[in-house]
Amino acid sequence: MRTASGVITFADGTLGVVSNTRYNGRGYDVRLEVHGSADSIAAGIDPKWPVRNAMPGAAGADPHPHRFLMDRFADAFRTEFEPFLDVAAGKQPSPCTVADGLEADWIAEACGRSAAEHRPVRIEEVRVR
Repeated sequence: MRTASGVITFADGTLGVVSNTRYNGRGYDVRLEVHGSADSIAAGIDPKWPVRNAMPGAAGADPHPHRFLMDRFADAFRTEFEPFLDVAAGKQPSPCTVADGLEADWIAEACGRSAAEHRPVRIEEVRVR
């Protein structure tokens, strides 16, 4: 089993935590949570979210949680497919630029270096111009 966590410090000093595991024995779990002093929000929590509430007397989790990527994201893929076809046909520009993809790659590179070297890695250390 592979599990990883990372702490990201954004340019303005805001901290972010990324936590990931390759396998969740209860089902397919992917979500985004944002916690702050003014509010906390989450995306990706639905009735088939495979997380069990440990509070006594709490409602039980769905006995049939998401088990596979397409179980979880079929609607999202359908929603994104038409714009993808429009981009491929040259009818509209891509909403995700090469620069956007490259930034995500720099973050992944910094995370990999951090894990290998057991130290925090600043994005500037890996970003190539």
